[in-house]
Amino acid sequence: MKNEYVPFPSKIKEVIKHTNLEYTFRMEFNGEVKPGQFFEISIPKYGEAPISVSGIGDGLVDFTIRRVGKVTDEVFENYVGDTLLIRGPYGNGFDIENFKGKEVVIIGGGTGVSPMRGVIQHFAANPKDAVSTTLIAGFKSPEDVLFKADFEEWAKTINVIKTVDAAPEGYEGPVGMVTKYIPDLKFENPKNAVFICVGPPIMIKFTIQEIKKLGIEDEQIWTSYERKMCCGIGKCGHCKMDDKYVCLDGPVFNYTEAKELFD
Repeated sequence: MKNEYVPFPSKIKEVIKHTNLEYTFRMEFNGEVKPGQFFEISIPKYGEAPISVSGIGDGLVDFTIRRVGKVTDEVFENYVGDTLLIRGPYGNGFDIENFKGKEVVIIGGGTGVSPMRGVIQHFAANPKDAVSTTLIAGFKSPEDVLFKADFEEWAKTINVIKTVDAAPEGYEGPVGMVTKYIPDLKFENPKNAVFICVGPPIMIKFTIQEIKKLGIEDEQIWTSYERKMCCGIGKCGHCKMDDKYVCLDGPVFNYTEAKELFD
C-alpha cells in the first residue's frame, strides 16, 4: 500500500530569481498536474511546506517560493542539480475547460499570481480558446513584480494591466490597487464572462465586491484558498473550514462555495 506521506526526490533543473525573497524552482516531475494544485516540498530535519504549482512543462513543474521561514530558508540554499523531496500534486486545481469560449478576467495580487500562472500561460499561448482574456495583476512596488519576462510575453496576445500600489517618481505604468481597474471592464456578453481571483484575503474580499457591481453572478467567479494548506491529504485538520477540507475539496473553489466558508 502506498504511503501518501512519503515524498519522492526531484532534481532542480533551473532557479529563477524574481526578487530577493521570491525565486522559482523548476523541478523534475512526470505526471498529471493542474494549475492551482500544490505539492509539499520537504527537507529532512527542517520539515515541509505546501507550495502551489506556478508552471507546468514537459517533465517539469515550477514552484515560486517566498522565503518566509525555516523550511523555505533551507530550500533557498539549494540550486541547479540539487535534489529536494516533494509529494503531490494535491487538491483541486483550475480546470481550463471551465474558461474556454468565455470572456476571461484573471485578477491576482502579489504571489497570488503564481497559482494562476498556468491558466494565464494557456490563454496567452492559445488566445482563440477564449473570446477575450484580461489579466489584472497588482504588486506592492516595481521591485516586487514577479514574472517580469512573462508579463512582456503575455502582453503580446492578451490584455495585461500590471499595477503597483506605490511607485517612485518617474515610474511609467499603472499605479493603484487592482480594484481601481475593475469598473472599466467591458464585455460583449456579461453572462459569458468568468473571473479568477487569487491573492491576500482582504484583496479577494474587495475585488469580488467590485466584480459583483458589474452584474456578475457568483457562479462566474473562481478563487483559491491556497494559504490554508497544511498536510495535503485531509488528516491534520488544519485546513478545515466548516464542512470542507480545503486540501481535498479545494484549494480552488467556485465562489458559490467559497463565499460560504468562514476562517
